[in-house]
Amino acid sequence: MKKIVHIIIGLNVGGAELMLKRLVLHSHQKEQFEHIVITLTDLGVNGPELQNRGITVHSLGMKSLPTLPLIFLKLQRLLKKIQPDVVQTWMYHSDLLGGLAAKSLGIKNIIWGIRNTELNTKKDFSRQAMVKLCAKLSYTLPSQISCVANTAMDTHIKQGGYDASKMLVIPNGFDIDKFKPNDIQRLELRDKLNIKSDELVIGNVGRFDPVKNHENFIKACISLLQKGYKFKVLLAGRDVDLNNPEISRLFKSNKLSKCFLFLGEIDNTPSFYNAIDVFCLCSYTEGFPNVLGEAMATEKVCLATDAGDAWVVLSNNGFRIDSTSSADIAIALETNVLNKVLSDLNDIGNAARLSIVNSYSINKVVSQFEDLYIR
Repeated sequence: MKKIVHIIIGLNVGGAELMLKRLVLHSHQKEQFEHIVITLTDLGVNGPELQNRGITVHSLGMKSLPTLPLIFLKLQRLLKKIQPDVVQTWMYHSDLLGGLAAKSLGIKNIIWGIRNTELNTKKDFSRQAMVKLCAKLSYTLPSQISCVANTAMDTHIKQGGYDASKMLVIPNGFDIDKFKPNDIQRLELRDKLNIKSDELVIGNVGRFDPVKNHENFIKACISLLQKGYKFKVLLAGRDVDLNNPEISRLFKSNKLSKCFLFLGEIDNTPSFYNAIDVFCLCSYTEGFPNVLGEAMATEKVCLATDAGDAWVVLSNNGFRIDSTSSADIAIALETNVLNKVLSDLNDIGNAARLSIVNSYSINKVVSQFEDLYIR
């Protein structure tokens, strides 16, 4: 049995953390690999769940940058004790610390992980220095560099100066048994929210962050409601509610807030996807958008801006939004959804799920990582 050690900055909610959890839990079932997770900070949200599922998780307790030397020594000692066959690191800080610690112990199979599709480090000098240092070390430290998206790989080669010969793309994978159409989940959440079975619901999920573009999505929906279209908007995500002043101010001058339902941060995302009819990804930037793949796997009609690999995932199984502006979001929704009979869009939802099953199922993605482990 091969020992695979994963090193990550933390285990709270996020795309990298979610993919790490999916990877180790699905691979762990095969009993060919022993997965061990090291978080540089704390256990976060996902750490206890991994432990409960039989995965060993170590927490090093990093609290600030000045503690990095101490954390490095802790990491080095822990790796020496574990004696892993493979060290897989997730994102820049882990790539640097994990790569150096593993290399110092003579570990040859070191797999770096890149999740960002934009470098954009001009205002963040510490991150800028980290990216530049990782770029130089990419020629000597890792044996392979796994990028979550084609755009991430291209950016780090062309703009970042990373070693192109070591880079490959392994996308996020999706649990197609978890994310699938479920009429019971649909009716239960709709009943709870007083949404009629035949009402059109447009959804968006993601933590509140400027790059997620909640403002323009909400503005687009408001403009369409003002034109007389009838639908509800269901939003979920951390700090996505009317207690958020950035969101509440959008409703001060209109009476349409009753058409918007805010769930805040949720655990049961499959129910969310099943309750909606249309999913709208409006982000300025993404890596490989989990939410888009999850919505497609649930046979939703999806629209997406050109963020990260969103259009690659979407392919011809949904609709593209030309820009991140509220006007273009509104045009895409009006043209492709609101002026169509929803039942006529069922084929698009069916094709969307089939695309995810064929290309992005978690079993396929796990196999791609496992191929790296046995090289």
